[in-house]
Amino acid sequence: MQDFLTLAKERYSCRRLKGGTIPEDVLEKILEAGRCAPTAHNNQPFKIWVIRGQEALAAVKASAPFPFVEAVDCVLAVGTLPVLGWVRPFDGKNFADVDGSIVTTQMMLAIQDLGLATTWVGHFEADKLKAAIPDMIPYNMIALLPLGWPAEEAKPSRLHDDRKPAADTIVYL
Repeated sequence: MQDFLTLAKERYSCRRLKGGTIPEDVLEKILEAGRCAPTAHNNQPFKIWVIRGQEALAAVKASAPFPFVEAVDCVLAVGTLPVLGWVRPFDGKNFADVDGSIVTTQMMLAIQDLGLATTWVGHFEADKLKAAIPDMIPYNMIALLPLGWPAEEAKPSRLHDDRKPAADTIVYL
């Protein structure tokens, strides 16, 4: 296992994926990384769908018709149920989607650590996906993670290392 900062810096949105069967033990490690993610008040208002069946994969691919989604035979979908989310009492902010983002991020880092690749797909037609997979209907669908291996030509985007100076994003008080 590599150190965390190296892992965080090396992970990128891989849009050149090779398909292939994801070994069960690898998939279980990825799912466990999401399942154990901390959530506000430990409410755990999320669900992870492991999409491998042909009909469900076709629905995902129809809702997100990108080459990196088309290339794989396993996609993780993450949704949150706001009614289960912790609500900050001072202003009514519901943390369900924040929790779902933490879950998704931990899985993305596990995917990188295990030698696979993915990208957080947020540009998809959630209503089309919910029509095909009715279990998703009450959920805010926040992410699709196509799972695969990075293709030989895969590389970070030209903007990957562009970061604002720390002084623009970090405030010491």
